Amino acid sequence: MADMSTRIFRASLRGRLYRDIELPSGGSLEDLAKAIVGAFGFDLDHAFGFYSSLGHRYHDAEERYELFADLGQADQGVRGVRRTRLSTAFPEPGKQMLFLFDYGDEWRFKVELIALGRKEPNAAYPRVLKRVGEAPPQYPGLEEDEEG
Repeated sequence: MADMSTRIFRASLRGRLYRDIELPSGGSLEDLAKAIVGAFGFDLDHAFGFYSSLGHRYHDAEERYELFADLGQADQGVRGVRRTRLSTAFPEPGKQMLFLFDYGDEWRFKVELIALGRKEPNAAYPRVLKRVGEAPPQYPGLEEDEEG
């Protein structure tokens, strides 16, 4: 029988700037990364990772999942994002991780599993359930340069 459960995440950039996103529980961390980046209007054009440490020393986190691991370029003990299921990385509501997108610009999203749900017939996933705040441009300053 197919898994009909979903996971509802809150991805926050700065306090009151967040998106609530629902994905199937069987999806991967890569699916979650794509959904977060898309919900903020960014392009998925950089490497990323998920870390159990929310602070600046993410590289010392106990749990680390990186795209680099899927490419065979990660440190020992780092797991990949493509095969890690959401239900494995986020087993229970309340679990939080840092989603670090673009290691150069360091976009830091706090990601929290806020609820479990059930798939709705004919619904397309991932889906953004709530948007609070206006997302900043992915490349600040670039828009002004193009206008000049």
